[in-house]
Amino acid sequence: MRILVVGAGATGGYFGGRLAQAGRDVTFLVREKRAEELRRAGLVIKSPRGDLTLRDVKTVLASQIAQPYDLVLLSCKAYNLDDAIESFAPAVGDTTMILPVLNGMRHIDVLRQRFGASKVLGGQCVIAATLNREREIVHLNDMQSIGFGELNGGISERVRNVAAAFDGAGFDSAASDNILQQMWEKWVFLATLAASTSLHRAAIGDILKTADGRRVIEGILGECKAVAAAHGYAIGDASNARAQTILFAEGSLLTASMLRDIEGQSRIEADHIVGDLIARGGEAQKEGALTLLRIAYSHLKAYEARLARQSA
Repeated sequence: MRILVVGAGATGGYFGGRLAQAGRDVTFLVREKRAEELRRAGLVIKSPRGDLTLRDVKTVLASQIAQPYDLVLLSCKAYNLDDAIESFAPAVGDTTMILPVLNGMRHIDVLRQRFGASKVLGGQCVIAATLNREREIVHLNDMQSIGFGELNGGISERVRNVAAAFDGAGFDSAASDNILQQMWEKWVFLATLAASTSLHRAAIGDILKTADGRRVIEGILGECKAVAAAHGYAIGDASNARAQTILFAEGSLLTASMLRDIEGQSRIEADHIVGDLIARGGEAQKEGALTLLRIAYSHLKAYEARLARQSA
């Protein structure tokens, strides 16, 4: 299976690097600057699961794509989706599978409209990673998993082929017969974490020390769950228990990457993670008006406005 990994940043670089280490046919679609970095220093991963330096990794520029790939692994930031699509479009042939591991659902609609529903798989990943100043990929904890499957459910032959390619590649992976349920459950958790920690500019443990912190997190989680349920994806017991354990852990230093981006004066995925959840509110809009989510979203959009003004 010929795999094209779009970008060689923290997420794509990590999973693509593990696949390449395992002998899979992996090419990284990068810009010239990143291609030069990889030629000079290799693809470097620092991880509790084992460090890795790959020399002579295969790279390609968008203008150099000459034939389709079997699988396109897409892990860009949501605000870079349009640019990413233009870059990898020449790599999409009649039988190409596009596996996005972005958060939320908006990207699925965009990809299906551009390439057709049959080309797009559902996917989600769990990893905390970043690029350091040396442009090395730093894996921040033990989590490293990818889930994937057909958007209409079931386990198809092509999904089995992806599972075979990922098996034994040094990270956790699993084919799912209901990937949309998993994607919604992750979205609910992530939106709650992002909205709560960004709104308070604080970690979970700090929020819980305030008089109404627990009630605010509970309220945001309830609104997110209501939207998911309105779309037919009520959060399962296991996912709900996990969310309760993590989101209400006393003393927890956990924050969302969105808050870390705000603190670093970087762009954020406000529209994709929080705004789109509100837009898809449906019946949940009538029940509670999603008040807390709307307050958090307004806060995030004000940050974006200030960032744009300062950058002008």
